[in-house]
Amino acid sequence: MRVHVIDPSAYTPPYDHALCAALAGAGVQVELYTSRFAHGSVAPAAGYERREVFYRAASRVRDARVRRAVKLAEHVPDMLRYRARAAAADVVHFQWLAVQHLDGLLLPRGRPLVITAHDVLPREARPGQRAAQRRLYSRFDAVVVHSEHGRARLVEELGVERGRVHVIPHGAFAHLAAAPAAGDGLPAAPASPSASADGAGGLEGAAGPPVVLCFGLMRPYKGIDVLLEAWHGIEGAELWVVGMPRMDISALRRDAPAGVRFEPRYVAEEELAGYFARAQLVVLPYREIDQSGVLATALAFGRPLLLSDAGGFPEMAATGAARIVPAGDARALHEALVELLGDPEGLARMAAAASRAAAGELSWAAVAQRTRELYEQLLAERRVG
Repeated sequence: MRVHVIDPSAYTPPYDHALCAALAGAGVQVELYTSRFAHGSVAPAAGYERREVFYRAASRVRDARVRRAVKLAEHVPDMLRYRARAAAADVVHFQWLAVQHLDGLLLPRGRPLVITAHDVLPREARPGQRAAQRRLYSRFDAVVVHSEHGRARLVEELGVERGRVHVIPHGAFAHLAAAPAAGDGLPAAPASPSASADGAGGLEGAAGPPVVLCFGLMRPYKGIDVLLEAWHGIEGAELWVVGMPRMDISALRRDAPAGVRFEPRYVAEEELAGYFARAQLVVLPYREIDQSGVLATALAFGRPLLLSDAGGFPEMAATGAARIVPAGDARALHEALVELLGDPEGLARMAAAASRAAAGELSWAAVAQRTRELYEQLLAERRVG
């Protein structure tokens, strides 16, 4: 079986790499068609072919506004060129399409088409965007979501046929935990005592106060303000807020309570081990979400999770790796932080559950098997039809 995985903007490179490598390991012949605009470092292809065919001219433009204009100009011809290449594939699986008003007209024909809805619905929809997304999804034979919550939203809010929506969990990013760490594997800043960075197992070995980690791009929907409010009164622990800001955080930093350290920058994949190995707990107090790459990373490092009840997060509670609190409820979040930080044995049990989930139902081997079964189902339906 030959499968093309398509991500024109390289919006989800860790996911692309993990899926393609796992599918290759499951005996699928995989080609990843993408661009050089990777949001994060890109792992070397492992068992699959990587082809950077989109936005070649834009990749050489430094000015952001000019680059955006060049990308828009390249989008249609690039998609049409890929459509000609698609004749070599049995299945075409899109991970991201950025120009929804046009993309439905540019898709290849004559073979099963799959799309993964990483963002089930736009959080801040522009006029007409939801209608365009509905039309786009209608052109695919299957839509993959990462949670039952995501399936319900597509069916109930967008009117997608339930039988075309398939739940395949987001796998744990084991390749990030296995990657060689830069230097000694510890964050350069904020400075901290050394800790094991092998990315697996329990929480022992970290000197210094317990660390609670809030990691990832800083955006309003992430609920960082709620977390800072909840941190008031917590002593004997540190809260690390780490990631590239995509909003003004000056007021958050100014009003942050004691024990909070901000690291407002992009963190390369080779630096991840230091942060996640040092953390006793990873907290994601999002106001809305379907599923999260940060959550998938925390599972790979065997970290316990404190999550809001947004989106598909409550489904993680069944693994035993996560505690759930109401989204936006600073008091409930404070109480959960106090309880968990005061229960090292409970955190250790959650850590063990995270490692089990990452090696089992949320492993990429399991994800690849379910994805391959979906491809085979679509091909069988095409033959019968």
